[in-house]
This record gives sequence, C-alpha cells and structure tokens, in this order.
Amino acid sequence: MGGVLSFVTGFVAPVFIIVSPITSYADQIAAIYRSKSSAGFSLDIPLIMLVASMLRVFYYPGAQYDTSLLIQATIMIVVQITLLHVALENRPSHSSKGGEASQPFAGMKDGAMDSVRPYNFWQWRSSKPYWQFLLYLLITLLACELIFAPFGFAYNFYSSTIGYLGLAIEATLPIPQIIANNRTRSCKGFRFSVLVSWIAGDAMKMLWFFTATTEIPWAFKFCGMFQACCDSFLGVQYFMYGTGESVPGHAHSGMSAHQNGAARSPRTVHIPMLEKDDRLD
Repeated sequence: MGGVLSFVTGFVAPVFIIVSPITSYADQIAAIYRSKSSAGFSLDIPLIMLVASMLRVFYYPGAQYDTSLLIQATIMIVVQITLLHVALENRPSHSSKGGEASQPFAGMKDGAMDSVRPYNFWQWRSSKPYWQFLLYLLITLLACELIFAPFGFAYNFYSSTIGYLGLAIEATLPIPQIIANNRTRSCKGFRFSVLVSWIAGDAMKMLWFFTATTEIPWAFKFCGMFQACCDSFLGVQYFMYGTGESVPGHAHSGMSAHQNGAARSPRTVHIPMLEKDDRLD
C-alpha cells in the first residue's frame, strides 16, 4: 500500500498537475471554436487564471516550490491565452441572442450585484485592451522583480505577497461561474468536462499537497482547500440547474411581479370623474 501511495504522490500526481491545464480547458476551447460562440462562458475565467498563473511564476524564485507547479503555471498561461483568444474572436454581437451571456458575470445585470466596473475593466468590446492589460501586467512584474531582487528582506516579503495573492486569486476561479449560474438558474455554456476536471484536479491536489515529500508552501494548501469547496458547490449547481435555457430574470421574478402589481393596482381602483359643475375652482 505504501508503495502505491508513493507512486501516486511521486509520479502520477505531479504529471496530472502538469497536464491539468490542457485536460481542463481543451474541450472548452474546442467547443467554442466549433460552435463559433462563447455565449455562456465567463471571460473572467481566463482573467483569473492568467493573473494567478503569472503571479505564481514570479513567486517561484523566492519560494522555490515544487517544479511541477511551476511547469503547470507556465502551461496554464499558454492555454488561457488560447482560450481568451478563441472566446474573444467568437463573442456573439451585443444585440444578438446570447450576446450578454458572453459578458463577465453573465446574467447579473438586473439586481443588487449589478455594477459598472471602473473603465469597463474586462468588459471591453474591442479585443485590444485585453492584450494590453496582460502586457502591462507582465512588464510591471518584471520591473518589480528587478527592483526588489537586490534587497533580501524586501524581496522575500514581495515574493510572499505576490505568491499568496496569486493563489488567492486562483482560488476565486469558480466564483464568477457560480454567481452567473445562480442568477440564470442554468449552467448552459459551462462544459461538464471542465467541471469534472476541476473536481478531479482538486482531489489530486489535496492528496499531493498533504503527502508530497517535496516543498509545498501552505499558501497552496489553504487556497487549494477553498477552491475545492467552491468547485464542489459548482457541481451541486450543475446537478440542480442542468444546462437548459437560462432564465435571466428568474432571481427577480417575484420582486418584479410585486412591483408590476403595485404599478397596476391604482388602475384597478375606479375613481369617478367629477362633472364640470362639481369641480373646484
């Protein structure tokens, strides 16, 4: 039994972690490309994964964590850039059916969580600002690396900060999709294969993080546990809602009905019109 566990944690788990970006998102990329539509897919997913993966790569020089995690982060960047490109190229027009579904936080426009992001961040209609943001982020990280590298204590603090920040951002990955699913009461556009790969990846990561003999910082463990909980809840949503047609106004249907009723109620009260002679001067 011990030999099997050692084989899993020493070989199977690292390999699984390394190829997980491909197994998780290849089907999503192919589905968007085939259908020529990214409706229902949250653009916040590539945003979260690209920022988190870039921060993890720059976290490595200071933390020297397991090389498998560094390779995974590098592959993830390539995969997410591909996914973002395909999703942007196949966005439905804003006026077409499903056009809003390709927006970040799709289905959340009518309610308390409706908000306009500063400068329409990651909601741009043109593709160019997305790539500009990623380029500026890369330049900023490179500059910070060069600035802090000569200063031991300051660099250690900086490295730990971006490491925890990157892992915390990655842990929020399922949240935009969870919110969108809850608002529309549907998981349409979100691939079941992605969900399965996320949950399977969580299980493998938890096993590896707590049994590996190589260095796995606690930041990976804490954020991994949080993400596993979120992915599990996403699985519950998939079971509850399925992939049927979305119902954008479902969450507010009761309120809307009440408001509409209140608006109509005065019309149902008969107020006799005063005759000309009865009117007050």
